[in-house]
Amino acid sequence: MRILDLYIGKILLRHILVTIVVLLGLFTFVSFIDELGDLDKGSYGIIQVLQYVILTIPKTLYEIFPMAALIGSILGLSVLARDSELIVMRAAGVSVQRIVLSVLRVGVMLAGFAMVMGEVISPYTETRAQKIQAESLQSGIARKQVTGLWLRDDNTYVNIGEVLPDLTLLRIKIFEFDGENFLRFLSTAERGVFQDGRWLLEGLKRTMINEDSSAADEVPAAYWSTVVDPNILSVFMIQPEQLSIWQLAQYIDHLKSNKQETNNYELAYWSKIVTPFATMVMLILAVPFVFKEVRSGSLGRSLFAGIMIGLGFFIVNRAFSYFVLLFGIPPLLGAIAPTALVCLLSIVMIRRII
Repeated sequence: MRILDLYIGKILLRHILVTIVVLLGLFTFVSFIDELGDLDKGSYGIIQVLQYVILTIPKTLYEIFPMAALIGSILGLSVLARDSELIVMRAAGVSVQRIVLSVLRVGVMLAGFAMVMGEVISPYTETRAQKIQAESLQSGIARKQVTGLWLRDDNTYVNIGEVLPDLTLLRIKIFEFDGENFLRFLSTAERGVFQDGRWLLEGLKRTMINEDSSAADEVPAAYWSTVVDPNILSVFMIQPEQLSIWQLAQYIDHLKSNKQETNNYELAYWSKIVTPFATMVMLILAVPFVFKEVRSGSLGRSLFAGIMIGLGFFIVNRAFSYFVLLFGIPPLLGAIAPTALVCLLSIVMIRRII
């Protein structure tokens, strides 16, 4: 049976890879055309557009992975059916359940790949993509470096270590120069929040620097007089999709402890957990589709139906995300409902062909 697992796995992986290449090409082309609308805004040129589109490929791959798994597995199993290999397997005593198990082994491997993509690769490349786009569109206003986000406000330079999704600023350093470019004040703050139309700095330490001496004082909190607009900072903030499951869990706890809205982050949290399982469910769904059409002799119809279900899953998954945010649906339900429906459909269809 190990040989059977390897053979089915090789066929499925080959066709899933082809499907991924085709879908990625399509989605990447659409993304490229969409980004051309911002061409030549600031310093956002064709090179920056290409960099942005290429760096968003891992995120796109992660989002289309369940759909690609379904279409690719239907293609692979259809090839086996076309060459009568599925019939030979059944005649040799291989049950439908055993074939499902072989497919599920591939699903587990792909689910692991999807988890790595969603937890490690995609957050990093998406952050880089957003950085390139934001810096180019906001050219001359702000720059994000390895040391954090740098902004200029007249003779004042500001370094921000991190911008959280709610626009809370962490690890702030403010360098104030005089007209002769001598550093006169150095201020550091643990965090900054925007309230009542002003920035409030917490854990503030301010040092006044003279030619031959310096003096420092500390205050728990103080308002920051600056023209820095939160709308500018928003393009540099960490999006929920850029956080790992562990980071999302910590940030959700932080928001709840401060009695703030968490739906957007809970949805991202549960979606990251559900996506690998959605990939496995899609692979299993391909088995009854192909076996059903083998009996009726219409494999083309099964492929078309698989494509429609894959696209439908992608669209419904997106729609449920909006429903969660618009109508207050529990995030767990919004994340798990599409996958649960497909899982139920798979079970019903498999029971019919056994």
